[in-house]
Amino acid sequence: MTAAEVHRQQAARRLVDHVVVDAVEQTGAHAGGLWLLPPGEVVLTLENIVGVPPEFAAPWHRVAPTHAVPVTDAIATRAVVAVDSQQEMARRYPRAALVLPYNFALAAAPVVYEDTVLGALLLMWPGSRQRPLSPPVRDRMEAACSLLATVLHCAHSGPGTFEPSDEPRALDTAPGKASPGDGAAAAFSRRLPEGCVSLDLHGRIVHLNPAAADLLGSDASALMETLPWESVRWLDDPVYEDRYRTAVISRQNTLFTARHPDGRWLDFHLYPDDTGISVRITGAQPGDDVPAPPASAPAAATTRVGSLYHLMHLAGALTEAVSVNDVVALVADTVLPAFGAQALVILAAEGGRLRIVGYHGYPPETMQRFDGTPLTSATPGVAALTKATAGFFSDRAELEATYPARVGRDDGMAAWAFLPLTASGRPVGTCVLAYDRPHVFPAEERAAMTSLSGLIAQALDRARLYDTEHALAQGLQQSLLPRALPTVPGLDVAARYLPATHGMDIGGDFYDLIRLDEHTVAAVIGDVQGHNVTAAALMGQVRTAIHANATADVAPHEVLARTNRLLTDLNTDLFTSCLYARIDLAAHTATLANAGHLPPVLTAPDGSATTLDLDAGLLLGITKEAAYSSREVPLPPRSLLALYTDGLVERIGTDLSTGIQALVHILGTHHGRPAEDAARRITQELCSDKDRADDVALILLRPDSRHSKASLAANT
Repeated sequence: MTAAEVHRQQAARRLVDHVVVDAVEQTGAHAGGLWLLPPGEVVLTLENIVGVPPEFAAPWHRVAPTHAVPVTDAIATRAVVAVDSQQEMARRYPRAALVLPYNFALAAAPVVYEDTVLGALLLMWPGSRQRPLSPPVRDRMEAACSLLATVLHCAHSGPGTFEPSDEPRALDTAPGKASPGDGAAAAFSRRLPEGCVSLDLHGRIVHLNPAAADLLGSDASALMETLPWESVRWLDDPVYEDRYRTAVISRQNTLFTARHPDGRWLDFHLYPDDTGISVRITGAQPGDDVPAPPASAPAAATTRVGSLYHLMHLAGALTEAVSVNDVVALVADTVLPAFGAQALVILAAEGGRLRIVGYHGYPPETMQRFDGTPLTSATPGVAALTKATAGFFSDRAELEATYPARVGRDDGMAAWAFLPLTASGRPVGTCVLAYDRPHVFPAEERAAMTSLSGLIAQALDRARLYDTEHALAQGLQQSLLPRALPTVPGLDVAARYLPATHGMDIGGDFYDLIRLDEHTVAAVIGDVQGHNVTAAALMGQVRTAIHANATADVAPHEVLARTNRLLTDLNTDLFTSCLYARIDLAAHTATLANAGHLPPVLTAPDGSATTLDLDAGLLLGITKEAAYSSREVPLPPRSLLALYTDGLVERIGTDLSTGIQALVHILGTHHGRPAEDAARRITQELCSDKDRADDVALILLRPDSRHSKASLAANT
């Protein structure tokens, strides 16, 4: 950039900061922050933060749009998203609530210029405040977002590019100015016999009286500008740091009790506001419920509470992973932004080689060059797997000095962390985090990454087992469903099968079309309980039994009765619903029998659609004595008979009849279309590609006049 462009961008950044600070003050919020989504980027970046230290938002410095948090929901819905309490946060955003288990309310609003999303603004209020997002507050927040959108649009459209800051900048709502009463206040605190400490919002000591210095056991000058849990050894406990975080985030008074090395118990009263925290240190009163003394002194390198919450956040994300692809996607969306890395590779040992099972941020051709490294090779990935030791390399020179075999094998990155993935004491793979610039790995970051690798290992181990079972079940199911339906002159047929998007993506839904003779066919649809290999296997047995009984030239109700007796003999503990239809294309009739299945829908040639009221017998497999009945209905040319499973019409929180009526309406709307086109439109309108709790089967049958009795007589 030219000097003029740099100056212009700095001016825009100052204006953005001013708008965010003003939004916090004008809405009565105690904290806030702005996430930016620059043109062409796919990750939201925290630009600035007000009222709390930036490290409190570390898990969300960079946020993928798919990550469920209020700012991404605000962008997705183009509307303000409000969370009024800690309980609501836990219900709607459990992973975020796990990291911030404090009492506060918040609202997030999108920053949109015309139709372009530029970011999102988030504001926070103390949890004790009633209705934080009142209409005036909402108006001020939306006005701030409108102004931010204008400023950012101008910054993006002019010379240069408004790029997010490398790290979020902490803004001050109350710039520190010397007050005429400061000297008097200091003198006042010196006279008090109890300890008085003033912390800024970052937790640093900015003032303490002699009594506090004496209680803390250190010289006042040595404590100034330090964090108490780092400079006072006996306060180095995550519990005490967490009480400070509680006061800052919730803006509510809090208290903790700590044991002094001389055996005394001291109460620390924290009183927060928008400028910092006043801490009052007093002796614990007799009768106070103080905790038991620790068994030993804290370790010299106590894990920071921020790191603990960060790991909890990542652990929560990994519990959502099902397949290996899920693990890779979640690590890419959550871990990479958290540690500022640009790429990752997950490797596993297969057949004496290190195979790449997933990656992100690397071009495919680079991965092809590194895939299949022998486990005998002297490489950092192999070493992490075989020695179960993490390797951290801040630049290429450090990597090549340790592993000369990597000289000349450039992957386009400049720093790496090679993390061993060990589950239940056995190595399962290696996770590589890569940076496009040299990167120093502090001790705390190394500890967090090492802890995280165990979580990734467990998720990867589960995911690979799932993928193996899933591939087996998918293969089994595909082999049991018909590859193609038979071609029947005079009958237009279309079928659809859609697996559930949850679980193992397999189930017991099945369908079939059986050619009985020149002008008679049988159509069948059913649903075996469950979504696993057992359900898929039983589905195959049911389909085979029905096929065998159908070709024995017996009535539909007898086909179901014979199949039912077979299933009860198998004693599988799984029940099956089934609908069987014998279609006479010459007489234009359909004879149907039902074993606990949903009613079929018949659309007449004029487009009027209705469900067929059939006697619903018992599910197959309950008792040998179950009896079924048959019903014959007209099936004239250009009518449409629809058989389906409950996955097509059943939705959580919605009455089943509502879903069936929706199907009836759609069939009436598309009755004149070819069966294939109608099936496609029905599944598009009723089934979500991303959220199917159950598998779906559908078969449509439309007869024409080519098999009528008149045409057969004429041909004769």
